[in-house]
Amino acid sequence: MELKQVQESAGAIFDETGIVLSFNNDNEALEAINNGVAICDRSHWGVLKITGEDRLRYLHNQSTNDFEKLQSGQGCDTVFVTSTARTLDLATAYVTEDAVLVLVSPNRREQLLTWLDRFIFPFDKVELTDVSEESTVFSLIGTQSSNLLSSLVTEAIPQKNSGDPHSRNHYVVTIANVPVRIALGSGLATPGYTLILKRDNAGAVWSKLIEMGVIPFGDRLWESWRVQQGRPIPDRELTEDYNPLEAGLWQTISFEKGCYIGQETIARLNTYQGVKQKLWGIKLSQSVAPQTPITIEDSKVGVLTSYTDTPDGCYGLGYVRTKAGGEGLKVQIGNAQGVLVAVPFVHHED
Repeated sequence: MELKQVQESAGAIFDETGIVLSFNNDNEALEAINNGVAICDRSHWGVLKITGEDRLRYLHNQSTNDFEKLQSGQGCDTVFVTSTARTLDLATAYVTEDAVLVLVSPNRREQLLTWLDRFIFPFDKVELTDVSEESTVFSLIGTQSSNLLSSLVTEAIPQKNSGDPHSRNHYVVTIANVPVRIALGSGLATPGYTLILKRDNAGAVWSKLIEMGVIPFGDRLWESWRVQQGRPIPDRELTEDYNPLEAGLWQTISFEKGCYIGQETIARLNTYQGVKQKLWGIKLSQSVAPQTPITIEDSKVGVLTSYTDTPDGCYGLGYVRTKAGGEGLKVQIGNAQGVLVAVPFVHHED
């Protein structure tokens, strides 16, 4: 049975483009994320495949992380930036024996494909292919996700490396007689895994995971959870108004590697402590629209970029001037009072 049919039979609600918005079970799914295992279909995200013997050098030169040190079965989060270090997208790359698979945001797939193609020169042994339509991506998320996978597959599964907490190691395992690439990292700060597989086989794998007690959830809850955890996304926190240091994506940047697009600006910001604004979580007293200015005593110190309602109250993300203060700072956003809170996905250097 096709994946959409399986999801429909479980009560999935889709938008006009086919994205699963909800299963009308948000409370159950939140419980599973916090204490069990939940699954989200992220197949609307883009998957770019880069092949050719220069593929690692090429990606090394085009984004912020160090690709030349990676071996097959390893991966990393990285940021694509402009020449002035403004953010295009936060992506995750998985190095295989003969390719690199790059998971990119849904609204950056076409732009990045065009942008990356511009930097492939005639002498480069690199080929760039969009394999999004033939791929399915699941996020398996929750504190018990490792235990569940270990009970489900006969092969070893990637385990968190204490020496590199941001590693994206990955293996191919078998679930429901289907080859599935399982990678460390749920896409959020909560423990979990990213599963990548052929779209033709997705229904069988999804059904098997649900049979094992995994709770499905949709894109609406994913969006709310990523705001609470502080994952920045394009057109909200990742725009050409901000750089990756301001977004708190220090773990995606190598300060040791050589030249890459945007490197000079990032190095200068780091060396001279030039981060003038930082991304924070914001606990709010009431709902407020994104793009509302953040103020202190009627003086603008930043802007709200994302907002969500949760069972525990109202939360947002926003950029605030470094000089204004940090965690615990009280601010005004429209008619709402707010206080800056740390969020687990981002990290700010002192």
